[in-house]
Formats: sequence, structure tokens, C-alpha cells
Amino acid sequence: MPRVRLWTALPIVLCVLAWPAGAQAQSTGGTQYGSASQAPVPAPAPGGTDPEQPLPDTPVPPAGPRTVAPPQPGQVARVLPNGLAVAPAGAPPVVRLIIQAGNRIARTPYVWGGGHARWEDRGYDCSGSVSYALRGAGLLLTPLVSGALARWGDPGPGQWVTIHANAGHVYMIVAGLRFDTSGRRKAGTRWQAAPRPSRGFKVRHPAGL
Repeated sequence: MPRVRLWTALPIVLCVLAWPAGAQAQSTGGTQYGSASQAPVPAPAPGGTDPEQPLPDTPVPPAGPRTVAPPQPGQVARVLPNGLAVAPAGAPPVVRLIIQAGNRIARTPYVWGGGHARWEDRGYDCSGSVSYALRGAGLLLTPLVSGALARWGDPGPGQWVTIHANAGHVYMIVAGLRFDTSGRRKAGTRWQAAPRPSRGFKVRHPAGL
């Protein structure tokens, strides 16, 4: 039997000893952009246009700084004739991921309570829709009702993402485009360019966005 030299075996032993004993527990709820990053996520195609592909079970927040550069004048998302949204050129990866996730459910029906018992559902209500889009970018680990979203994140409007929420309804503005179940039946999509009154809503945004 050949002898194993000590200097050859030592690195192997050290690697085994250095292996973590267990995975760290994840907290639920909102996370600040970039605070839980483990590895960079490649930027998807603009907007993402494959609503049939389910999201991964454990999305990883995109790597990057805790804040992103503000949008430039005219740097807004747009809605295609098929009801899907396209992120503006140069949008941060996290914004593109939100739009990509929103596209997956943009044309699904409104179902009260949809998206709360399971992520992949036959339809989504207002808070289930917003939760799904935020979760697609790794910003939310569990779905939240509209009243909880009225307290989530940081107060005030964001540069890229703004959430309008109260006890009865919630919608979101992403890169200047409204993601809202209200008006979906007429528009055929949750993505809508037309604004809506925001009186009576708490205004919040994901930290850093």
C-alpha cells in the first residue's frame, strides 16, 4: 500500500474541517436589496417574457450595492401589445427581475387569496401579485397581505419601485409602470401605463430602491 505523504493529505483535511456544519437559517419578510446576496445573478432578457416558467423555490437576491443609481429622465418601462412589460435599457438587475416575475402572472386571473397559500397559483389577488413580483427579485420570502405591505420596506416613494398600500388594496409602480389588479380586466394585464389616484394609500419602497 503506497504511503500518503503528510504535505499531500494536509490540504484535504483542512478543507473537510472548514466545511460549514449547517446552513444559516433565513428570516421571513422583506430584505434590503443586496443584504442577503450570495452570488451574482445574470441579468435576464429585458422584462423577461416567459410567464410559463415557474420561479425557483429559493430565489437569491441579486448581488450588488445596497442602493442603485436613480433612473434618468425617460428611463421608464413600457407595456407590449401582449400585456407583458419591458424594462428600460440600463435598469438595475433587481428592477429587471421584478418585471420578469410580474410578467409571469401579469395576465393570470384575479383570485381572492391567490398567491398566499402557494407561490404558483391559478390566479392572484392584489397583495399576492405584488408579493410574487417582489419575491422574484429575492426581496420577499413570504407573501404579505396589503395591510402588511403598508408597513413593509422604507417610508416614502422609491426611485425605481414604489408600493401604494392600505388595508384593502395594494399596487406597485416599477420603473414608472403600474402593476395593479385594478384595471386588469379592461387592460388584460396587471401592467398599466395609466396612473391612478393614490389618496388613502401608504407609500413605501424596498430599501435601496
